[in-house]
Amino acid sequence: MTYENLDAKLINALLGDGRASLRSLAEDLDVSVTTISNHLKDLEDEGVIKGYTPIVDYDKLGYDVTAVLQLKVEGTALPDLADHLRAHKQMVSVYEVTGDYDIIAVGKFLDTDDMNYLIKELLGDQDIKESATSVVLNAAAENEQFDLDIHEE
Repeated sequence: MTYENLDAKLINALLGDGRASLRSLAEDLDVSVTTISNHLKDLEDEGVIKGYTPIVDYDKLGYDVTAVLQLKVEGTALPDLADHLRAHKQMVSVYEVTGDYDIIAVGKFLDTDDMNYLIKELLGDQDIKESATSVVLNAAAENEQFDLDIHEE
């Protein structure tokens, strides 16, 4: 029974199967169910694991348009606008960034009319100085996560 890198190994196992039982995780990692339960609780309490959720293929539900919005924002309005975008149910990612734009947001839309409605709503905001929107033609990678490196000594 070894606990070295157990948290990383546990995270990697959950990335492979987020619905794995404590018993199967314990067997795979060669530790007790109690040890897995305690480490998992600690990872959740620390915010390393934020939750367990399905990965939804929005395309299959009719959200055929993915758009990337880039916004230049009046400085003091940045937090409020980021919160407004985050609250919009179809925004899947909202980032405050450095560079030419202040916010980059990714949204999923039923069609271009649905996308256009949100963009026009945003452009009515006086705090947005400039915007650029790109429509995704093909998602080469989406919702990807990566296994943590395990450093064996």
